[in-house]
Amino acid sequence: MKPIQDVLNQIKWDKKCKPAEYTIEYIDFGKLKSMAYMDIKRIEEGFMIVGADEAHIPLHRVRIVKKNGEIIWQRSSAA
Repeated sequence: MKPIQDVLNQIKWDKKCKPAEYTIEYIDFGKLKSMAYMDIKRIEEGFMIVGADEAHIPLHRVRIVKKNGEIIWQRSSAA
């Protein structure tokens, strides 16, 4: 399985990818939350920086990446 940072960078830099088609699901205080890929301001040192307040979401919390509602990446349950 590709590391999540590689997946997120591919969405950003691969000309064939359209970032608006992707959503990210991550764990936040024990609940699965969803956000648009476009909400990511930048990725740095193991974190996604999102929103106007530049909240830091650790990449290890990302569980699923979807393209148009279809899962394209999912963290194994062992992780």
